Amino acid sequence: MDTLKDKAAKGFIWSALNSGTTQLLGAVFGIILGRLLCEDDYGLIGMINIFGAIANSLQESGFITALINRKDATHKDFNSVFWFNVSVSIFFYVVLFLCAPLIASFYNEPLLTSLSRYVFLGFLIASFSIVPRAMLIRSLRMKELALMGFGASLVSGIIGVTMAYNNMAYWGIATQALSFHLFISVSSWLVSGWRPSFKVTFQPVKEMFGFSSKMLVTNIVNQVNKELFSVVFGRFYDKGQVGCYNQANKWNLMGTNTITGMVQGIAQPVFVQIGNDNERLVRGFRKMLRLTCFISFPAMLGLSLVASEFITILITEKWLAAARLMQMLCVAGAFLPVVTLYYNFLISRGKSNVYMWNMIAQCTVLLGAVLCVVHIFDREGLANSFAGCDNALCTFLRGYTQIDIMILSYVVIVVSWLGIWHWCLKREIGIRFRDALRDILPFMLVAAGSMIATYLITSFITNIYLLIVVRILLAASLYLGIMWLLGAAIMRECLDYIFKKKH
Repeated sequence: MDTLKDKAAKGFIWSALNSGTTQLLGAVFGIILGRLLCEDDYGLIGMINIFGAIANSLQESGFITALINRKDATHKDFNSVFWFNVSVSIFFYVVLFLCAPLIASFYNEPLLTSLSRYVFLGFLIASFSIVPRAMLIRSLRMKELALMGFGASLVSGIIGVTMAYNNMAYWGIATQALSFHLFISVSSWLVSGWRPSFKVTFQPVKEMFGFSSKMLVTNIVNQVNKELFSVVFGRFYDKGQVGCYNQANKWNLMGTNTITGMVQGIAQPVFVQIGNDNERLVRGFRKMLRLTCFISFPAMLGLSLVASEFITILITEKWLAAARLMQMLCVAGAFLPVVTLYYNFLISRGKSNVYMWNMIAQCTVLLGAVLCVVHIFDREGLANSFAGCDNALCTFLRGYTQIDIMILSYVVIVVSWLGIWHWCLKREIGIRFRDALRDILPFMLVAAGSMIATYLITSFITNIYLLIVVRILLAASLYLGIMWLLGAAIMRECLDYIFKKKH
């Protein structure tokens, strides 16, 4: 029988394949759609993303996490959660259906009435997959989840591209999302083998509600956090600028979600199974922290390095304005998988309240920073805001737009908030801050140094195709070479595990 370590390793590999293949297919179809569609098409979808995301959080209500954490979950527990989620989803779809004209009026975009009603069907369809997916995650059946994710991405991508090619524009993007949820729902029922019964009691929901309600509030705040810029840009700017931001954030999230998917798919179930052995928890957390940093920093800082060439080659120069935003977002994206590991650990220890208040505080600070930027700086650009100022800071800021400053504020908040996450973790299992820095800093500094060196060495290359290839190869070689010379244990362990399995 496999040990927990073997299960965790296999789960991590399948989580990586799931995230990697899903994001790869998303990238392929994203390239095609980016070439076929314009900023306004993505902008329309971006404006209503937050409403669907909040509704999705409401219908899920934190019960996936609650079911994973429940030690002796029974059919009665799963059945209770299933019928509760479906009922809540129907209710919120009706509410949003009726509110669609108000949403269109808020953005002054009449097209959003019919489009939002169509898009919101996605969270209704997704409600049917919540319990079957929770069962698969709980039992660490990452292989099945990976195959489901691959199939859903492939089928929905083909549908979206076909519709866009036939001039259905934003309807193609919307249908791509709906077909993805439909495929996941159907396949999760087939794979899990679970079926609901009509003998319904909501007692288990009441028992789990204390934990899941905190997860619900946190998930809503998290979605507001993610979609805040789309709402602000949609309200204060035009839909083209919303589309530009969404395109930049989409490619950033593809990279971040690939790494986060590896971490999130395995971290919480493993921490739950370790139990209350504090020494094992510390060792397990620190090893996963090093693994996350080893992958996340070079991947996301590398994506920031080649953002301009990446955007120009894949989706043409019409999206070049998105490259600047993407460069900044990728810096925050390098830290998000680390943050994900921290809060998954806290959730696994039943500290959903800590997770909730942390996310509420972070979202409040971010919203305050965004509103300050809107009211302090000139909307058309910062050159006008600092016209009479000649010091170094003002000169630096003149090169940035109002949107740039908002994104930079987000990056600073995400990176600095890692200290607060660690303080919460230290109170739980006593890991010192300097120990965490020993696990994080080597990977961060080597990755950043490799990217800076690569940028300087390759700055004379003018052909963008040659430039992106050389930068990727050189940055990867520098990073892995330095890690090898420094004797990075996590790198050697990964290689040992891969070759051991091969033999």
